[in-house]
Amino acid sequence: MALLIRNLSQIATPIGSTAVRGRSLRELRVQENAVIVIRDGRFAFVGPERGNTIPVDEDFDARGATAIPGFVDTHTHLPFAGFRESEFNRRLSGESYEQIAASGGGIASTVRATRAASERELVENVLQRARTMARCGTTTAEAKSGYGLNVADELKQLRAIRSAQERSPVRLMPTCLAAHEYPPERRDPSYVDQIVDEILPAVAREKLAAFCDAFIERGVFTRQQGERVLRAGAKLGMTPRVHADEFSDAGAAALAVEIGAASADHLMHVSEAGIAALAKSNTVANLLPATSFFLMSDRYAPARRLMEAGAIVSLSTDCNPGSSMTESMPIVIQLGTLQMKMTVEEALTAATLNGAFSLGMAAEIGSIELGKRADLVLLDAPNYLHLVYHFGVNLVRDVLRDGAFVVRDQREA
Repeated sequence: MALLIRNLSQIATPIGSTAVRGRSLRELRVQENAVIVIRDGRFAFVGPERGNTIPVDEDFDARGATAIPGFVDTHTHLPFAGFRESEFNRRLSGESYEQIAASGGGIASTVRATRAASERELVENVLQRARTMARCGTTTAEAKSGYGLNVADELKQLRAIRSAQERSPVRLMPTCLAAHEYPPERRDPSYVDQIVDEILPAVAREKLAAFCDAFIERGVFTRQQGERVLRAGAKLGMTPRVHADEFSDAGAAALAVEIGAASADHLMHVSEAGIAALAKSNTVANLLPATSFFLMSDRYAPARRLMEAGAIVSLSTDCNPGSSMTESMPIVIQLGTLQMKMTVEEALTAATLNGAFSLGMAAEIGSIELGKRADLVLLDAPNYLHLVYHFGVNLVRDVLRDGAFVVRDQREA
């Protein structure tokens, strides 16, 4: 089966099957008044309609939309229960994230709610969030556990991700984040032993996670503890990812490079040494500006310094109930430009192809190119600059994943 998408105002995409760095982040392939042909779930033709020789079975009128690749969100915490809106209100009154956590809120609050939820409830929660993500243009998302903090409940979260995959409009890539925080009932180093000796082997036996993550931060896990967890996960086949240097410089970015992590995430307090290490590596600097925004912090990750040094930069939502309650990659792109001073082209590449690279999928997704999976967003806009220029609204009208519509005509009256 072949689908022709015609009457496009513009097609804008990064190009390549690997990560993009430096000034190349600004290089999009832009075509005006072109068409796209999708055959068997993959891009089969992109260019002037008169150049297409592929017989088509279906003709879709894009009505002047702009086509961009589906967004790739590589840092989310989707399988959780409960919300923390009261904590958000406390922050508005002046309390800090760390103060709220010290009083029994924060991650511990979500742990209690997630432990109390059934696996079926978590599956439905993941699906609800995935549907919202799809309506905002996301076609692939990483999803972390980390609100179970024991064997049974970490497995429950990861099983929920696996079960949700069957019905999710968004392709889900699971990560075990058992090293997210200490369990509220046992704040002692022996929990690291349990992660290494029990949780990770159980996850590996059921093949529930492609990645392993650890929150290396002041008051949580030390650099040494995080390294132990991540190396144990790697031995079991889970590629490391790292919550790195979010609230303080813990040397986690350099550790991420040392252990060959797919990404170092957050980086609001990354050191110059950490930036230099990332610049010389294939570890992606995954920036989460919605977290700074939601926590009302003036401190954002140094996107410009990272890009100029030569680091691979991606953007993600950090969707979670405490510090970034959003599923919207367009908002993240807007914050990346307006707060971290990225160009629209840099932000779009970071939200698509470079995110795909950090998931090991850049040869399959992240750009509109022949042979790649047809993950596609049609914006109700005359060009890609409207992603930031026309802010505060959702311009996404249609979304295809593997060539099939998962969102259609959502902006129609």
